[in-house]
Amino acid sequence: MVKMREELAVSFLPEGVSEPVEWVIAEGLVGYDDAVAEMEARAGLIADGLARERVWLVEHPPLYTAGTSARDEDLIAPERFPVFRSGRGGQFTYHGPGQRVAYVMLDLKRRQPDLRRFVAALESWLIGALDDFNIRGERREDRVGVWVRRPNKGVDTEDKIAAIGIRVRRWVSFHGISLNVEPELPHFDGIVPCGVSQYGVTSLVDLGLPVTMPEVDSVLREAFERVFGPTVQA
Repeated sequence: MVKMREELAVSFLPEGVSEPVEWVIAEGLVGYDDAVAEMEARAGLIADGLARERVWLVEHPPLYTAGTSARDEDLIAPERFPVFRSGRGGQFTYHGPGQRVAYVMLDLKRRQPDLRRFVAALESWLIGALDDFNIRGERREDRVGVWVRRPNKGVDTEDKIAAIGIRVRRWVSFHGISLNVEPELPHFDGIVPCGVSQYGVTSLVDLGLPVTMPEVDSVLREAFERVFGPTVQA
């Protein structure tokens, strides 16, 4: 039986006066090592009060990443794509073209130094964006991420549409979320995504929603602002 977690609308607004969060969309494919170096540098500047908070939207070339809880046996095809050991939480995941990755660099001290609530806020953001596309995304009690029911595939069948994996240093977050827009879903077959083998993976296009990445980015931005506050294009 599916274990639903309480559907909370979580806000994670900054306290007091705060500058808008920079909203940055990368052009082309971004290498993973380059992305991690950029995130770490920016997170350090934010922690020192020298830079604004930032959401950085990227696409990566095909690759697998392993979080701090990843199990070696969940890497089924290590020769298929490059594998990166990541400092984020979670297990194995896939990134590639057609998947929107949003790296979220926020100062949790300005908001709430509460990691559980921060993850719930990220889930609320994704659920709100999916709702704008008339897709019902749901939380699960025993799994992080956002899930959609697939009754056409069987009773209690569901697929994962978005993943979450974060890291926090000096109370500034980095890494973030990934939303499947139109990735090559068979590429997930080389791993056990997030350590969960009994459920599948889906995307917006797989669900019959032929949207473009710019359309997704616009909806993500509006949904982000409802949870985290104003943004400014950088």
